[in-house]
Parts: sequence; structure tokens; C-alpha cells
Amino acid sequence: MKQVLIILLVFISIGSQAQNDSYTGKQVLIYTRNGEGYVHDNIDASVEALVEICETMSVSAIISDDPDVFESKKLKKFDAVIFTNTNNEAFVNEKQREIFQEYIRSGKGFVGIHSACGSERDWPWFWSMLGGKFVRHPKFQEFDIKVIDPGHLSTKDLELTWKWEDECYYIDHLNPAINVLLAADLTTITDDKRNVYPGTVFGDLFPLAWYHEFEGGKVWYSALGHKIEHYKDIDFRNHLKGGIQWVLD
Repeated sequence: MKQVLIILLVFISIGSQAQNDSYTGKQVLIYTRNGEGYVHDNIDASVEALVEICETMSVSAIISDDPDVFESKKLKKFDAVIFTNTNNEAFVNEKQREIFQEYIRSGKGFVGIHSACGSERDWPWFWSMLGGKFVRHPKFQEFDIKVIDPGHLSTKDLELTWKWEDECYYIDHLNPAINVLLAADLTTITDDKRNVYPGTVFGDLFPLAWYHEFEGGKVWYSALGHKIEHYKDIDFRNHLKGGIQWVLD
């Protein structure tokens, strides 16, 4: 029995190493810039979690809030860019926006977390790339999340009904090409402005996380992650890790 156990542990170790090896040498940019407006207090916690997630994947991570990183020579070394709780103006000039477009069109990856959907609110291309544009959210509260696609890397470890506490983001200008992963069960949310938006446009559900391919690049977004404590939660971390894995695969 001991010999069988040793062999099993060796196989597990080899399998884990093989998974890490598939991402070895990859590098991501974790970007945190906020323009004028509300700035979340969760940014440091989200960065810490993302760095630790990347370490488990043998992925190198560079952290920056400097828009000057969006220069062709600097940006091309990254396999993916992660906008974690960015908001308002992510870029400061049109040249940076053009370089970011070129980056996505070159086949690279993008991950957006929580208020990333509030970035670049005057740029329609960005809304299409991310998958939509922030409108509003009801008060922070507990609600149910339905797993729409349980087979994705970012949802496979979740219960089909995930009980969560967060800001339920309502987003418009939704790109019809997105593949919805998670949706809020609106029957479990207290919101006296629901009739204004989203009403019943999606029945009693509203998309919260998705993925799609966009102009050659791979994009994954999750609206979750308002609280500092969320970034210690194992389910949420696995959700983020699966998204990063998908854009890097």
C-alpha cells in the first residue's frame, strides 16, 4: 500500500508540475490605474492575490499604474494585461489607446476585474473589447449567482448556485459575442431601481462574468470582487485563476 501511495504522489507531483510548465516563461501586466473619480480600497488586496495566483502558475507578474507602460516595446513582452479595479481613464492619450488596440489585435490576452468595466467610459471600442460598460449597482448585499457555464476553467470548481456578497454590477452596451459564465439571480437582490435598468431584459438573470475572442485577442471579465476580503476567498481566487489560465492558453 505504501508503494502504491508513493507512486500516486509522484504522479500528482508530475501532473502539477506539467500544468505549471505550460505557463512557465509567460508574463502578465497587472494594471491598476484610476483616472478622476472613485478609487476602490481593494486594489492592493487584488494585486497581492493576483501575484500569488500567478506564482502558482509559474507566471511572472509586473505591477504598474503608469500609463507609460502602454508603449509598443514595453507592452509586447506581456502575454496578457490584467485591469484590476481600474476605473475612469486608463490611458492619457490616443497613442496609448492605439497601442493597446494593436496589442489585443496581435492575439494577446486581457483580464478585467470588477470596476474595470468603468474604465474608458467614452471609448466604444473598449466597451466592445471588455464586453460592456458599467451603468450602476444596487447596494452591497448577499445574493445568488447562477453558474451558466460550469465547464469553463473559471467556473468548474463552483457550486451551480454560488451564494455571494458583493456589488451586483449592471452593465450595458453588452457585446452579443460574449459567452456568459455567471449571472446574478435578480430575484435574490433588493433593488428599488430595477425597473429603470435592467428591468427584465434578461428575465430574472443578469450577466456577471464572461469570456470571448475579440479582434484576435482573448478576453475574460468578472464583475465580482468589491471587498478586500474577497481576494482571500478560495472560490473567488479559483475563479480569477481560471480566467487567467484561459487567456494564456
